[in-house]
Amino acid sequence: MDDTVSIVWFRKDLRLDDHPAFHEALKGSRHVIPLYIWDPEYEAPWSPGTASRSWLLQSLQSLDQALQNRGSKLVFRYGKTRAVLNDIIASTRATSILWHRRYEPAVAERDRLTIDHLMRKGVRATVLSGSLLREPESIRKDNGEPYRVFTAYWNAHRRMMPHRKPLPDLPPRLPSVHPSIHSDAIETGPFFLDSSKPSNQTLGFTPGETGALHALRHFSTEWVERYGSSRDRPDWTGTSRVSPHLAWGEISPARVWDTITPAHSTPATSNGIDTFLKEIGWREFAYHLLVHFPSTPEEPLRGEFRHFPWQNKPKALERWKSGQTGFPMVDAGMRELYRGGWMHNRVRMLTASFLVKNLGISWTEGSRWFWDRLFDADLANNTLGWQWTAGCGADAAPFFRIFNPVIQGQKFDPDGTYVRQWIPEINTLPQRLIHTPWMASDGDTTYPDRMVSLIESRQRALNDFRSLS
Repeated sequence: MDDTVSIVWFRKDLRLDDHPAFHEALKGSRHVIPLYIWDPEYEAPWSPGTASRSWLLQSLQSLDQALQNRGSKLVFRYGKTRAVLNDIIASTRATSILWHRRYEPAVAERDRLTIDHLMRKGVRATVLSGSLLREPESIRKDNGEPYRVFTAYWNAHRRMMPHRKPLPDLPPRLPSVHPSIHSDAIETGPFFLDSSKPSNQTLGFTPGETGALHALRHFSTEWVERYGSSRDRPDWTGTSRVSPHLAWGEISPARVWDTITPAHSTPATSNGIDTFLKEIGWREFAYHLLVHFPSTPEEPLRGEFRHFPWQNKPKALERWKSGQTGFPMVDAGMRELYRGGWMHNRVRMLTASFLVKNLGISWTEGSRWFWDRLFDADLANNTLGWQWTAGCGADAAPFFRIFNPVIQGQKFDPDGTYVRQWIPEINTLPQRLIHTPWMASDGDTTYPDRMVSLIESRQRALNDFRSLS
């Protein structure tokens, strides 16, 4: 093959639009090989979970089809990363490999070792930024320390020069991949799912770049102006629902930002737009924290919480996981997560609060379960969310902020539409009882009774928190 061969190593950037690595490869190579390697050990200890693998399978199929439509194809390989790279380099005489930076601590370290390995082989490794608006190290306090408070971080972020504009889509015709380059079948072994866990249904989602762009267009035209008020209602479709697409890089945050803002020269004049852009900011902040505090996926950022008296209650944990707590708003969220691979953010906070505060079970147990069952499982954001709710992270909610599932349901699902969708056992109850089914005079239902007293469990949580001081 020609000696100007480059490999574009796809990871969590499964798109062709705004893809810096692919654009860079096309500048200097006559042949470009799009590559994806399925190597769970490279991702360990946070290898893709059940829901993520279900999504990833469909996303890779979508990417492959998009590449084929342009005369190329995705080379999919199952195996050890270094062995796969060695094989393709040897068979194609590739002199360059390009990819986008990953920020998970273990993956970042393996990337560093991979770069050293490639350099020893005489292959140039080019690592670009393609997943964030700004690199986490580019924003620091005046004393050089990383930020721990979102508002201060976001103000600094907005004061900086504008971040890059998204790159255009790739050309309609891409260099072909030589037929001699072997590709494993995407649908085989690597994505075999444990039969004891149900496969997730992509309810309302279309994995892949086309689905990502459609979701963003729908949100930007139908909901973004109302986002400030609509985002807390799980019974509405008032959120962007682009989180799985962002997590897998089917769309870039630069493209999201550029789509939301062009018609609004001053986004802050719209409460909905400004609120949504802050959500993108929270995503950036999550990566800022992960890079500067790499132990946080397993350890609380606030040191005193290492001694918190978490309880080991396997049966209670299983009831929470399966949506059998007896509190409809909690159970609806957990069942949506289990079957649908997603959960509304308001409900994520509620279900997390119930686990760590009403049940007294460690946030790490919840973090692991969400990791397994979420389409949008993302280490930085999953860590930030759980530590925020548990009160043990940066800019966390105070521990005494304990969500009441009854009040939350009555306020944010007033008609019971969301609850009825996921809990058929109680969908015949009148509206006034849908969030308090235990008050119904007719107790003939398979729905479980409340597993804890909200008042007593709240007091216990507060007592445990006071014990830290």
